[in-house]
Amino acid sequence: MRAQIGTLILATSGIQIANSFFTTLISLRVAIEDFEATMAGLVLSSYFAGYTLGAVRSGRIIERIGHIRAYAAFAAVVIAATALMPLLVGALPWLVLRAVVGFGCAGLFITTESWLSAKAQPAERGRVFSVYMVGVFLALAMGQLLVVRANIETAAPFNVIVALFAVALVMVTTTRAEPPARAAAPAMLPYGQLTRAAPVAVIGCVLAGLIRGAFYTLVPAWMQDRGIPRMTIALFMLVTVLGGLAFQVPVGRLSDRFDRRIVLAVLGLGFAGIAIALVLLPRSLPAVLPAAALLGGFMSTLYPVCIAHAHDRMSADRVVEVSGRMILVSGLGLVFGPLIGWSLMARFKIDGVFYFMAATALLLAFVAAGRSLTTASPKHRERPFEILTPEALPFAHDPVGAFDEPALPRTERPSP
Repeated sequence: MRAQIGTLILATSGIQIANSFFTTLISLRVAIEDFEATMAGLVLSSYFAGYTLGAVRSGRIIERIGHIRAYAAFAAVVIAATALMPLLVGALPWLVLRAVVGFGCAGLFITTESWLSAKAQPAERGRVFSVYMVGVFLALAMGQLLVVRANIETAAPFNVIVALFAVALVMVTTTRAEPPARAAAPAMLPYGQLTRAAPVAVIGCVLAGLIRGAFYTLVPAWMQDRGIPRMTIALFMLVTVLGGLAFQVPVGRLSDRFDRRIVLAVLGLGFAGIAIALVLLPRSLPAVLPAAALLGGFMSTLYPVCIAHAHDRMSADRVVEVSGRMILVSGLGLVFGPLIGWSLMARFKIDGVFYFMAATALLLAFVAAGRSLTTASPKHRERPFEILTPEALPFAHDPVGAFDEPALPRTERPSP
């Protein structure tokens, strides 16, 4: 069983290496292609739109055709769309193809995480997902290293990405692991109910998405446009991701001890301060890299603290529904972040993007601090802070396994 779980984690790590490289590659290529500002923003945000749609629809596909075939289908969709991109260079084709890639990646992660949730023993599930999420962060960091030697003006980087997805496909489809039984989709949670119960978490997820979407899609493009060496770009992004990993455990412990809204306010203030400092600091590695690590740390912990706060506010039997809704809410921010940021960068260069991210983080800090002063802190439930990224989909948050219950007949399944 451990070998089977290890295969799934290793395959997903390979996908995350490809995905991390892909995100930076597209940012750099869009800058080279010199698309019109609005279309450039749409191309960069279309991945997140497809990803959000995939988070909504993939569960039904898995339920209908099973895990192994669904994994193969999603991987094939990503491979086909990626292979077409160097053949159809243009804003509109890339907008569509990046959305398709986002949809397929969401399907791959949902398939993997629901599979892991069902196969891991209840006593080991927390440890399994901790290893899984650490693997995700390390893979995201490793993906940035591929940027160094990539000849981004050619089709070669796309071929590397296709190869990584293909290797993951082979690993999973040839595993001896029995796929979990199909199960009913979770009941839907009205947005109004979630917003009334945890307004800070909902607002926080949107704002964290805006920040993350703007940063990862625009900063590499700006650095390349300024003639910064590829090695420096890769190193900056690598340090940012590793800073995010380093902050997970200490911030998690703080958020489990204190009011999570106060922790969110501190994180927002910290991010805003570092973002403004990056505008003012000299553009040299000794000055910028420590700031990049801090920026990544503050940025990467906003989302999981919001998730933990939402779970504090909702009943324990709605874990999967809450997590699914929060992913969709975060997706809205991820979609609009590149659109707003690219427009600002076209007028105010990178300073405008950093000031936009700082203002967004300050807004989050004020909302979180204000609510902490006007409403009582909720009692922390048994589910503590977990290492998460927005790539962690609903099944990763389910403490009892999304597929532990027997599947209902089609006519008895709750409507979406």
